[in-house]
Amino acid sequence: MKLSSAPAASSTDDAAEVAAGPRRNLLRRNRDFRLLFTGEVAGKYGSSVTGLALPLIAVTVLHTGAFRVSALTAAVWLPWLLFGLPVGAWVDRLRRRTVMLASAAVSLLLYLTVPVAAALGLLSYLLLLLVALGTGTSAVFFQTAYTAYLPTLVAESDRAEGNAKLQGSAQAAQIVGLGTGGTLAQLFGAVDSLLANTATFVISLVCTASIRQRETVTPAAERKRPTLLSEVGEGLRLLLRDRWLRTFLFNGAVANLALTAQQSILVLFLLNRVGLPESALGGLIGAASAGGILGALVARRVGAAIGTARAVLLFQVALPSLVLLIPLTGRGAGVLCYLIGGVAVSMGVVAGNVLRATFTQSYVPAELLGRISASGAFLNYSLMPAGALLAGALASDLGVLTAMWVTCGGLPLAALILWFSPLRRYRDLPAGSIVRAGSR
Repeated sequence: MKLSSAPAASSTDDAAEVAAGPRRNLLRRNRDFRLLFTGEVAGKYGSSVTGLALPLIAVTVLHTGAFRVSALTAAVWLPWLLFGLPVGAWVDRLRRRTVMLASAAVSLLLYLTVPVAAALGLLSYLLLLLVALGTGTSAVFFQTAYTAYLPTLVAESDRAEGNAKLQGSAQAAQIVGLGTGGTLAQLFGAVDSLLANTATFVISLVCTASIRQRETVTPAAERKRPTLLSEVGEGLRLLLRDRWLRTFLFNGAVANLALTAQQSILVLFLLNRVGLPESALGGLIGAASAGGILGALVARRVGAAIGTARAVLLFQVALPSLVLLIPLTGRGAGVLCYLIGGVAVSMGVVAGNVLRATFTQSYVPAELLGRISASGAFLNYSLMPAGALLAGALASDLGVLTAMWVTCGGLPLAALILWFSPLRRYRDLPAGSIVRAGSR
């Protein structure tokens, strides 16, 4: 699932230390993980700022309507539907670090085209749409490679800690990015705020390039199934045949549909319906995202105390029901409805991501992780463009408030998939490999 004062680096480091749990020294004893961590934090901060800037540019500079604003979100996720399946097989054939570097560089260049076009008087909605589509395509490659790359840098016993650190620090970076993104937009304008965070993408590139550990890529001639089509098919079959992976897949698809729909009209809802000042937008969204840090903090501890399967139910069934407070948001004290609902959702998403990522990385063999991750992401994210467009259509035809009620209501419905799954009968998620265990 997706949600996304002191200097940003200090805030994220503190958050990561909190998120790490009892064992706090992975950053100090693993140089390559430290570089990956730093690059990911910087990249998340930059993406958070730009993710807020693009709809702000569309609303405040180009004065576009609800459907066009939501179409920007749809364009970000459409590449998962177009390229998600083959990318997984490609990533398993290539060096994942190289894929990550190329993807980050492309995103940096694309984001820079917006302020350059504005300076030349060429800024248009079409350009924003193309930038969203291009950076979304880069994200498909980066995230698939990143998911498969982490297990090669840390030992299996450190993966839970590594996932918690990365989830917690990334959430902290997102909070700082949303908060400062609104301030940057206020100080420099929505367009020029994209220039102000260019350094974060450079930091991400330098850190990723500095990782020393190199992967071993199996030559195509030595593989049992050397064709791209067969590797894609293998990933899909394993994913759909296994009941644990299949349960998480269906839950994630519906949840991501609802979350993307809700987030695609959130700026319009808070600015036009609630009447929130533009300067306060990033701070409020960032404060609601603070639940993600708490989720990273408690995920492993709650999983150890009550069992990982039960913890997933707690974080991704019980907490998401509070999302229904968000449409009740109003001025003054009514803003608390958004804060409570937003904190609960971000806490549940991040904590669930920590538990599920750790499970997947131990359950799926490394040589299959790229294609299975990409197959899951393809099926998970393929509904997200439709969710964004649906929210835009609802907001245009029925009003932003009605659209917010409908989109928020989808998250508790997604939670029912987990509630009526095998998770309720187990204390912990299964250990061991999908290959050794077969279809469970």
